[in-house]
Order: sequence, then structure tokens, then C-alpha cells
Amino acid sequence: MQSKTEWLRTQYPKDGDRLPAYTTVSDLEVEPTYTPDDLNGWAYETALGHPGTYPFTRGAYPSMYRGKLWTMRQFAGFGTAEDTNERFRFLLAQGQTGLSTAFDMPALMGYDADHPRALGEVGREGVAVSSLADMEALFHDIPLDRVTTSMTVNCTASILLAMYFALAARRGTPLTALGGTIQNDMLKEFIAQKEWICPPEPSVRIVTDMIEFCSREAPRWHPVSISGYHIREAGSTAAQELAFTLADGIGYVQAAIERGLEVDNFAARLSFFFNVHNDFFEEIAKFRAARRLWAAIMRERFGAKSPKSWLLRTHAQTAGCTLTAQQPLNNIVRVAIQALAGVLGGTQSLHTNSMDETLALPSEQAVLVALRTQQIVAEETGVANIVDPLGGSYAVEALTDRLAAEAAAYIKRIDELGGIVRAIELGFPQKEIGEASYRYQQQLDAGVRVMVGVNRYQLEAEPPMEILRIGPDVERKQVERVRDRKRARNAGSVRDAIAQVREAAAGGRNLMPPIIEAVHHEVTVGEISDVFREVFGVYRDPAWV
Repeated sequence: MQSKTEWLRTQYPKDGDRLPAYTTVSDLEVEPTYTPDDLNGWAYETALGHPGTYPFTRGAYPSMYRGKLWTMRQFAGFGTAEDTNERFRFLLAQGQTGLSTAFDMPALMGYDADHPRALGEVGREGVAVSSLADMEALFHDIPLDRVTTSMTVNCTASILLAMYFALAARRGTPLTALGGTIQNDMLKEFIAQKEWICPPEPSVRIVTDMIEFCSREAPRWHPVSISGYHIREAGSTAAQELAFTLADGIGYVQAAIERGLEVDNFAARLSFFFNVHNDFFEEIAKFRAARRLWAAIMRERFGAKSPKSWLLRTHAQTAGCTLTAQQPLNNIVRVAIQALAGVLGGTQSLHTNSMDETLALPSEQAVLVALRTQQIVAEETGVANIVDPLGGSYAVEALTDRLAAEAAAYIKRIDELGGIVRAIELGFPQKEIGEASYRYQQQLDAGVRVMVGVNRYQLEAEPPMEILRIGPDVERKQVERVRDRKRARNAGSVRDAIAQVREAAAGGRNLMPPIIEAVHHEVTVGEISDVFREVFGVYRDPAWV
């Protein structure tokens, strides 16, 4: 049989190529085809292993979706807590299997609805939550011990999680019965999303407090979801998303070990969150490479002994940055293909974006179509019936190896810079992402890369689409509620509770117990965030050139 090189020389019609070059979305050149020649030195046992066995390339669990489908978790939040509670109930009634909470910008940035900086943003991009009373309304009549909840919040994660724990305590639900995830990934905020209060060092300290508290008190809870999603949305390549996410994970594990925690006591509760972009095979390979790399990092670098500590379990979300305002119905197709890639990559949980998300928060009809997309993939296509059906594909394995190698090179570079916190302070990941994003935009502008409906196949007139609109009455109502609650509180108890949070922040005591106590007294997101600002200072983003 001819070698691949010989085949390319004698058989492949080079002058018949449709394009001058073939690359992935991340600009990795791809071969016309892949053969065993692309896997020199490759061994099944070390590169793949069976599903559910080290290095977990083929999946975190042996039976994968044959045993249990992924959790279908649509990101939801808008208006008041009551508005979002109604959406939660709708989605659960339609077959959604987990909740995912989007908070509004004031809650994300540590301001109450009545703060001047919240003006115009209350309930607009997520649900408005300022106090424990709002959290109670948000989860009204939803049994916290029978549904897993994800909360997408970072610099105020400790406060929102404290409210969730306090709510459980009021209902008599033990913390040991709570399952879910809070994003709480501050390192990616400095790299990509840019929502912070404090500088990196105290931000990591708060995350470590939460890891320590949850490992002891809420063992089913994932205290941090190490997130590549926003890194990719900021314009990174797939390899950069993989590398910077795992480097962030290394940073959190290192911080927890330096705190004195045993790695096998908390590592199994770390979870991950990846983007699912448009390039079908590159995305599948990315998930497989992530599991392989993380398994080696935990076993070889940190000496974790428990196989559970080696597992990379991940939530995935289809890529919001690939959706277009032009011809938004096309987004349904993009999301379906991305969802399929996430499933073939072996995700444990999936959010499918709604077709109208480039225009507004999802309407009820749009989010239902997005959920039905997952259900069709799960129930009608048969892809959930075979574990890692693409395992052994020359192309997928070659891409997996390549992404793993490129990500490992980035992680080595970050180690040489002194670790991820130092790399962020030097602007290294930010500059790498900025350059990748610039190259991608140039390709779009030049038409080298096609975005259907945007730079090719445009329509002269777009039909209108009905979208969800948040009226100004939501903000007025929420501001009044926050002010009423503040007036009704016991001022002495509030003052004492805030003092306890301040003392813990300044003295190094774990922050979670005093924050939980404070929210019981209706101390708000903004008031606790003000303590963070006072004790830790406010971070200002340097300008990177």
C-alpha cells in the first residue's frame, strides 16, 4: 500500500482544490485526509484507553450517555426573580433537567438595584438579585435537593452562593443534599470577560475560601467551574481556550494545596466549562484533549491518587459569538451542529443558545426550540447510543494530539512566566487572544472565512423577529423592593454582620461563614461587595498593546 506521502504525490489532484488553503476555525491547517501515518508512535492504551479509564480521552465514564444523558441546562434569567422563576418552571415542564441562572449586570458587578451605577441595567441581561428575599422568590416552590442548579456569577459568587445556602437552611435542606455549580472563575475574568471587583490575588483567595468551605460542608457542590467559554468568546483559538482554561485550573489547585487542603479532598468537585464553536471536528478533538491533559496534570503534577481527581467533567455551551443578527433562523442550524459536536466530545452538561440571542434575551419560543434541539440530538439521532463513536478516527485522533500538544506548550510557557496569576499580570494570555481575534476578524473582513448571511448570501430585506423586551417598570419595581427591605431590617444586626465579614476579609479567616450569616440578616450583594472594595481594593485593567 502507498504511504500517505506517496498518495499525496501521485494520486491527490492538487490542481483541483476548491480553496487555496484548508484550515480550521482556529487557523490550523488540515490535511486532505488522515491515515495511520498521522499517528506515528501512537498507542491505544496511552493515547486513548477505554472510555472511563485513564487518560479519559474517550470519555469521563465507561457507559457515558448509555447510562445517563447529559444534563440539559438552558441559561435563564431576566427581569425580577418572579419572572425568572416562571421561566425556570416552564423549562422544567418542557423536559429541562437542570437549572442555569443568569444574573443581571448589577448583581454580577456587586451593586444593588438602588445603586446609581445600576441605573438602566436592572433585570436587563439577567435576573435582578440583591438580597436573600430575591433568592427566595427566584427558587420559589423549586425543591433544591431534587434539581441541580448552576449559577453564572464570578466576583460576587461567594455572596450569591451564600444566599443559596442560606435559603436551603431556611427550608431545612442540608447543604450535603445540594447539587450544582457556581462559575466563580475569577482568573478567566482577568483574561477575557472583565467583570471583577478586586485584584487577582484576593480574588483567588475568595475562590479558595469557597473551595475549602464546600469541600467540608457541601460535598456535592462544585465550587468553581473553570471556564474556557468566555476565553473563546473573546476570540481565542481552540488551543488557547484549552490551554488558558487548564492553566487557570492549575492556579486554583495550587492555591488550595498551599492553603493546606489535600488534593484528593477537593479535586473531584472542580468542574469545567467549554465553548462549542463552529468547526465540528476541531471542537470534538478539543474536549478529548482537555480530558487527557487534565488527567495527566492531576496525576503527574499534583500527585492526586484518586481516579475521581483525574476526571475532567465539563459543561458546554454552544458559541454565542457565532450567532448572527442577520437571518437569525440560521442560528438554529449552527446551534444544532455545535450541540452535536459537544455531545460527540463527551460533555456532561449542555446549554444550547437560542436563535434570537444576538438581538435580546431569549424569548419563550426561541428557548424552547433550543431545548428541543438537545432533545432531538439525544432522542432521535442515535449518537447517544455508542460511547465515543469517533474514537480511532485518524482525523479526530490527529487533531486531538495536535491540540493537546499546542495547549501543553502554552501551559509550559505560563509556568516559565511564574504561573497563571503572574502571566495575567504580564498580559500574556490577553495579548495572545487579542492577536488571534484580530486574525479571525481580518479573515472575515476579507471574505476568506465565510459567515453565511453576513459576508455571503445576504438578504436585501430581513423579516422582523419578535423579541423579549424588558420594560422600565422592572427596574422601578426592583429598586422600590430593595429600599423597602433595607428600611425593614434590624440596623444593629446588619452593622454587626458586615463587621464580621470585614474582619474575616482583613484577617484571613474563611469568608463563607460570615457571609452566610450576613445574608441571613438581609445584608445585600452591594453591601458585602463594598466590604471587598474597602479591604481588597478595586482592580483597574492595565492597557495591553
